[in-house]
Amino acid sequence: MLSVTRPIAVAASLTTAFLLAGCGASADGSGNGRPAVAAFYPLAWVTGRVAGDGWSVQNLTQPGQEPHDLTLDVAQTAAMEQAELVVLEEGFQPAVDETAANVGAPVLDAASVVDLLPLSEEDHAAETEEGHAPGDLDPHFWLDPLLVADFGDDVADELADVDPDNAETYAAHAADLRADLETLDAEFTRGLATCERTTVVVSHRAFSYLARYGLDFEAIVGLSPDAEPTAADLARLEQLVESDGVTTVFSERLGSGKSAETLAGDLGVTTAVLDPIEGLSDETSDEDYLSLMRENLSALQQANGCS
Repeated sequence: MLSVTRPIAVAASLTTAFLLAGCGASADGSGNGRPAVAAFYPLAWVTGRVAGDGWSVQNLTQPGQEPHDLTLDVAQTAAMEQAELVVLEEGFQPAVDETAANVGAPVLDAASVVDLLPLSEEDHAAETEEGHAPGDLDPHFWLDPLLVADFGDDVADELADVDPDNAETYAAHAADLRADLETLDAEFTRGLATCERTTVVVSHRAFSYLARYGLDFEAIVGLSPDAEPTAADLARLEQLVESDGVTTVFSERLGSGKSAETLAGDLGVTTAVLDPIEGLSDETSDEDYLSLMRENLSALQQANGCS
């Protein structure tokens, strides 16, 4: 029996260590406290801000990884099963949705609590042409700071249900988060109030929530960043760039920037980065939502001649 049980015990110990290592990565890097799991960066950032030091929030999508392409390994699946709270956005990452359907912990679905924008008929048509089954709503709510603040309140409520003794703490954290986000919203409102141009050409249709600041976003491809533009798409955008005096075509840190670079090169305009903040890149792994949004504001101001 000893010759059999010892290897099994060692293997079990190594497996446990591996799983705990996988569960230890948190939104703030602390790795301490009650375990929660968030599907991708904006959800992890909000959850970490509201939960505070008493929780360890693991972001399932690692820096440099495109969140749409996420598949779960053994450690990530175990983290979801061991979590006391799972935060996701249904429809954004099918692999996460499938696993979450079988966990025992409460699941907070951002799509069920945030007022998402409806997709336009153009969005539906683009997604169908790209071979995807479009939903009815645009998932990229985190590009609106006030919607992020609303989501923070929902996270606080969910945490209070899990841990009633600290409900006041979570509510206070959510209030602090809202204050930061209202400041950010005011900066966008002021910073984009007076611009020489309002047309913004971006790589994929992820920026509709920024349109409330007075900008008109035109995308090379639809909601799926890995799609390829058609000749008709490029011809329409070339005409738009010329007619509206667009100076910049925006690419993203995650995913290929080839289409944006090609379009900009053909028209003799510049390229710059506008980050949809779906996930962190290796370059931005030390930044946070607030700093990335402010970088977006600066890029939009420069491209559109805002004062």
